[in-house]
Amino acid sequence: MVAPRAGLDARITPVGVTNQGDMAVPDDPTVAGWYRHGPAPGSARGSAVLVGHVDTDTGALGEFLTLYGVRRGDRVEVRRAGDEPLTYRVISRLTVPKEDLPPSAFRRSGAPVLTLITCAPPFVPDRGGYASNLVVTAEPVGRTQWPT
Repeated sequence: MVAPRAGLDARITPVGVTNQGDMAVPDDPTVAGWYRHGPAPGSARGSAVLVGHVDTDTGALGEFLTLYGVRRGDRVEVRRAGDEPLTYRVISRLTVPKEDLPPSAFRRSGAPVLTLITCAPPFVPDRGGYASNLVVTAEPVGRTQWPT
């Protein structure tokens, strides 16, 4: 997955759910996780969710730190092995408290979108880390080529 203007370039791997019921995030900060219990990028309906790290406990920067620089209208490309890449255009970017992550981010119906999620300030050590999430939503470009 790449977002050229922001400098994002991350491999994608499927992820599931942790023992606590949260969406898992890849340990490697250079890798994005696709929530495999929902739609995949390129699906005809619903929200394909990708998640990644801003940084790590060791201070290493994560690939999704670049999402802080993503703007409305920016392009995001999901590259797929053996298939044409999918292109999306950013339509919204918002920061929400972690407990207020909108359920629509994980919807399985409605128009197709790509939802990118990462941590956002403030960092609250007593609460285990970042208190908020940055949620970037992008819509497909050239949908006529996508499944219906």
